[in-house]
Amino acid sequence: MWVSTKAQYGLRALVEIGVRGPGPVPLKDVAKAQGISQHYLEQIAAALRRAGFIRSVRGAHGGYRLARAPEEINALQVVETMEGSLSPVGCIEDPGSCDHQGNCSTEALWRRVDMAIREVLGSTSLQDLIIERQLIEARERARGAITG
Repeated sequence: MWVSTKAQYGLRALVEIGVRGPGPVPLKDVAKAQGISQHYLEQIAAALRRAGFIRSVRGAHGGYRLARAPEEINALQVVETMEGSLSPVGCIEDPGSCDHQGNCSTEALWRRVDMAIREVLGSTSLQDLIIERQLIEARERARGAITG
């Protein structure tokens, strides 16, 4: 399984919006803070909006805000929205795609890999990622205070 930049940027954008919220956050601010092309981020934001993770707010002070509480959004939902299937091999998701289904010595391995990935992503909420981001920023500020 390879997680694309689309899924990575989608999670990073949600964290940025969550950290800067609860008010609307302009997409240009998210793009600048995360070092993501605004044009690419607009495509990602459209997918996140369609999936119900964010909503747009129009007007002079508009932007995007989370559509649900960060505790209600998990990394698995976001990655699946951006990627589609997370299965490490095709036969896990589509058993009919493999002639060795049920007679493969590696099938159980790939099922365990699939379950482990889903467990880690599914048990990681957006709130967890926001807290991690805040801890990183606090450590950076403390380092700056010590050296500054």
